[in-house]
Amino acid sequence: MCRHLAYLGPPVSLAQLVTAPAHSLYEQSWAPRLQEHGVVNADGFGIGWYPPEDGAEPARYRRNVPIWTDPNLPELAAAIRSHAVIAAVRSATAGTGQEEQAAAPFRDGRYLFSHNGAIPDWPNLPTALFGAVSPAELLSLQARSDTALLWLLIYRELRRGAAPEQALAAVVRQVAEARPTARLNLLLTDGATIVATRFGDTLWYRDGLDSFLVASEPDDEPGADWREVPDHTLLLANRAGIVRTTTLRASYAAAEK
Repeated sequence: MCRHLAYLGPPVSLAQLVTAPAHSLYEQSWAPRLQEHGVVNADGFGIGWYPPEDGAEPARYRRNVPIWTDPNLPELAAAIRSHAVIAAVRSATAGTGQEEQAAAPFRDGRYLFSHNGAIPDWPNLPTALFGAVSPAELLSLQARSDTALLWLLIYRELRRGAAPEQALAAVVRQVAEARPTARLNLLLTDGATIVATRFGDTLWYRDGLDSFLVASEPDDEPGADWREVPDHTLLLANRAGIVRTTTLRASYAAAEK
């Protein structure tokens, strides 16, 4: 399992999102309150953010060490500001790689992606998907992990023309049918929209007049109005302040029987 967050709004420092708040993502790496699978997130971390220039691709800072051991992070997080951010601390799924490339967020073009959860027997998932993943695609995985495999499946849907929310829903449906006990809390952004799923773990969000933040669990910032996302839900938010939720439960009736 992992803890992760995504932000859209006026430019803020990475520190304001990741390290500074009471019970921040930084603290959740060693003291999560709502995490049911695993007790610590010490297998790496990553932050992805969008530069201010229109059309610029996102940048990332990823490490394969516990976030609290990185002496460079406090200075970096205080200096960098962005209007769109994804960050994650990692608790690796059994059988996945420990390399830096396995830490979210994953990136392709304008997109950043993170996964909080686990897929049982994930190396055999392509077979369970009826050969939907070719050997060449498997060799192109950015890391040996269930998250990298999910990102391959999702980005393939995006290349085919699916909207981000359609891509996430389609892949969650596929994987849940093949692995009914998979936990599939996903975050995807292109810098203008966030799409998130709650499927098997906790997810919360708060929205203001001009900002939106979604996270595995709330921080303790005074006055923050956090709301819990129901399980089996897809959440979409954009920079225009539109927030929409859609139930995913009906789509998985066959998997839940």
